[in-house]
Amino acid sequence: MNLSPEQIFSIDNEATFNEVALTIFKHQARNCQVYHDYISNLKVNPSAIETYKEIPFLPISFFKSHQVLSTNEEPQIVFSSSGTTGQITSKHLVSDVTTYVQSFNKAFEQFYGNPKDICILALLPSYLEREGSSLIYMVDDLLKQSQHQQSGYFLNDLEKLFNILEDLKKAKQKTILIGVTYALLDLVEQFQIDFPELIVMETGGMKGKRKEMVREELHDILTSGFGVKHIHSEYGMTELLSQGYSYGEGIFNCPPWMKILLRDTSDPLSLLQNKQSGGINVIDLANINSCSFIATQDLGKVYADGSFEVLGRFDNADIRGCNLLVQ
Repeated sequence: MNLSPEQIFSIDNEATFNEVALTIFKHQARNCQVYHDYISNLKVNPSAIETYKEIPFLPISFFKSHQVLSTNEEPQIVFSSSGTTGQITSKHLVSDVTTYVQSFNKAFEQFYGNPKDICILALLPSYLEREGSSLIYMVDDLLKQSQHQQSGYFLNDLEKLFNILEDLKKAKQKTILIGVTYALLDLVEQFQIDFPELIVMETGGMKGKRKEMVREELHDILTSGFGVKHIHSEYGMTELLSQGYSYGEGIFNCPPWMKILLRDTSDPLSLLQNKQSGGINVIDLANINSCSFIATQDLGKVYADGSFEVLGRFDNADIRGCNLLVQ
């Protein structure tokens, strides 16, 4: 396929997105075996697809049961989802990890600026305690780029983290605290923080440590506990190489090479128009060597400007710890 990552990450309009999406789709329809078989069973002719809205979406569950690869290259890294003992986890075989690095760096810079200018604090105990987390891979890289001496991970020393936050507030240092939901709640239950300029980004998930909460209740507790106006969020998952970000109120935006479409919950092959709720389908063009067109188990709403909201999960879907809250 004559398509470089630079062409993906330089997308800046709908026509180019459509052109690149169709190129990737035709490549993956030929070379990703599970996707090829899925499309064939749907009786879809890839050459008849003219816009990205006609492209079939592969159910995300195939990442648990099959190797989703559209290249013969050996994977450089395998990202895996979290799961309880005995649970089958998703595996994302990544043949070129530099594409992931480009994707998260370009998106992070678009939404938050250059990481070298930011103090980045990571409160991610559950992710650090297992292998194969794509989130930890991203945060590792961002921490290396941050030139602030207090950037780093915090496992259980919440008092140390509180003291550092106090120092950063006094220094008027731009700071992002990336935290798993239950650990952020632990922090604000033990310490009253008043740092209005702090960016608090919750990555979602109670990891079995606490009862799931509706987003409004959770964000009310966290905004009060940190003394901030809004709680930021990240929408990402093992099966993707791109993330959406929310500056607050649970409304997410995507980088230009990623789109969210909605499918009809009663007719999963049909897409819905804006302002209706349905199943979330993700186009992630950074997934160039696996599958870029994924039907997730999330329910959501898409707005006219392309932003989206996550409303919950399909019944019987596995609990996933990437910003999914019971609504």
